[in-house]
Amino acid sequence: MTHRHFLSTADWSQAELQGLLDSAAQLRGKRDEGLAGKKAALIFYNPSLRTRTSFQVAMLEQGGDAIVLDAAGTWPLEIEDGVVMDGTAEEHVREAARVLSTYVDVICIRAFPKFQDWQVDRQDLLIRAFAEHATVPVVNMETIVHPCQELALMRTLQDRLGEVKKKKFVLTWTYHPKPLNTAVANSALLISSKFGMDVTLLCPTPEYLLDERYMTAAEGFAKEYGGSLTVSHNPEEAYDGADVVYAKSWGALPYFGRWEEEKPIRDAHKHFIVDAKKMALTNNGLFSHCLPMRRNIKVTDAVADSPNAVFIEEAANRLPVQKAVLKTLLGGE
Repeated sequence: MTHRHFLSTADWSQAELQGLLDSAAQLRGKRDEGLAGKKAALIFYNPSLRTRTSFQVAMLEQGGDAIVLDAAGTWPLEIEDGVVMDGTAEEHVREAARVLSTYVDVICIRAFPKFQDWQVDRQDLLIRAFAEHATVPVVNMETIVHPCQELALMRTLQDRLGEVKKKKFVLTWTYHPKPLNTAVANSALLISSKFGMDVTLLCPTPEYLLDERYMTAAEGFAKEYGGSLTVSHNPEEAYDGADVVYAKSWGALPYFGRWEEEKPIRDAHKHFIVDAKKMALTNNGLFSHCLPMRRNIKVTDAVADSPNAVFIEEAANRLPVQKAVLKTLLGGE
């Protein structure tokens, strides 16, 4: 039997995604038994606060159960085929995925890149191996994309703005003392372009452009759905007339795994912080962030505490959108 996975929104049409968003609006704040008897395995290879809690609550509030597995408490897994397993891996994903599929109805995975070789990490091998070998749906809780986060973002924008098509969406890089995953930036680019927004990707230098896979996809979505994609390295130009400013830190892919070489460039652009002066250039724009968010590094207190800051709403919307995803994949009533 073929099962649909939720690995990336790139694999779902705009109409299908809008269906999930509409379902999320109906499920928000409600409890039901739509997933009674269903079980989810939540596998975390990386820390989590919102994702872990919201997925557990999403199952519980729909009458199901969630089993949380931290990678430190399970066997190291091998994901490559044909390997002589004489290293640290005790079990192959072929066995792990198939066995888990006999216990639970959906497998949800959070596994960040290893930050050593982008050509390897961009293949998203672990979650794709689970999707290949599992006999139940697999859901991405963040790898090199974060599809549930982007659904929560879009649900929030539709709540606040109504129709988002042709609204100016600025995805801005911000400074962080460490190079971070590009997952949320990739996802924000995908969802905003797929819903026809006029997207501006603001970053310090061309070295901070996102992977060509997502840049190309966003260009295609913009053309298909009536939006646009612009790249800018000028904050004043980018913020001008913006309806939404979405902030995220990420590392420069050309320096992937060689972060000390990238650090001077990152350190030279601390002025990309989201502050009141920049927000004053917007069209009374909304500000959001995926969280966790370093105050007065990524965004000033004045912006974070303003009425136009919607990151708490976005975080709260993680729960209903995940309810919608789980119910759709598991056929809940």
